[in-house]
Amino acid sequence: MPPPNDSKPTFPPSPYPQPPAHLLRAYAGRFIVFEGPDGSGKSTQFRRLIDALARAGVPCTPVREPGGTVTGERIREVLLDRANTGMSLRCEMLLYMASRAELVEQVVLPALRSGHLVLADRFVASTLAYQGSAGGMAFADIAAVARVATRGLLPDLVVLFDIDADAAARRLNPLLDRMEAKGREFHRRVREGYLEQARTNPQRFAVINAARSPDEVWVDLLRVLDERAADLPPPHFA
Repeated sequence: MPPPNDSKPTFPPSPYPQPPAHLLRAYAGRFIVFEGPDGSGKSTQFRRLIDALARAGVPCTPVREPGGTVTGERIREVLLDRANTGMSLRCEMLLYMASRAELVEQVVLPALRSGHLVLADRFVASTLAYQGSAGGMAFADIAAVARVATRGLLPDLVVLFDIDADAAARRLNPLLDRMEAKGREFHRRVREGYLEQARTNPQRFAVINAARSPDEVWVDLLRVLDERAADLPPPHFA
């Protein structure tokens, strides 16, 4: 029987700059959330950071919202299906929170307890922006449900990829899902909702200009991670 292969996986040369491994290791056991309007390009940066973490050997659990669990993925189908255009705002918000509750309990908390960096594509800030600022639901109502759904869990860092509604719309697939198809004015309010959250909570939020090329945005993301590493709060589960 051949001996076990304990060597680290090898990767082809990266086409974009890679952060030093010690910087990424500083985020082990932390919870980072990527936020931004539809079309902001955050998914590209999400994939790049996952790749960089793998290269550095930092355990990472990536999750997306809504979804990430069996129940959550079924909820995602309902939320994004354009056949459900008559869904009430309150129902919409509660479905997002139901998916989030499953995700936190089944995936996020166990991963944090294991020392993984949890990287989330959206979290509570999305609900505050989409159903709150853009939809008109009271922030206090959303926050009350969020505390139950998340067990009070807060991200260590929220990276907001900011882009105006017109530029974001030009990046979207013509086959829009139910949320993407809500129109320019709705998405303008989403952006303003995100920026207001960042203004009122600068210790937790970092805003990146996402209207530039993916490589420029990536360099800015690495700068943010470097600047914020020194001021991280204690890990959730020391």
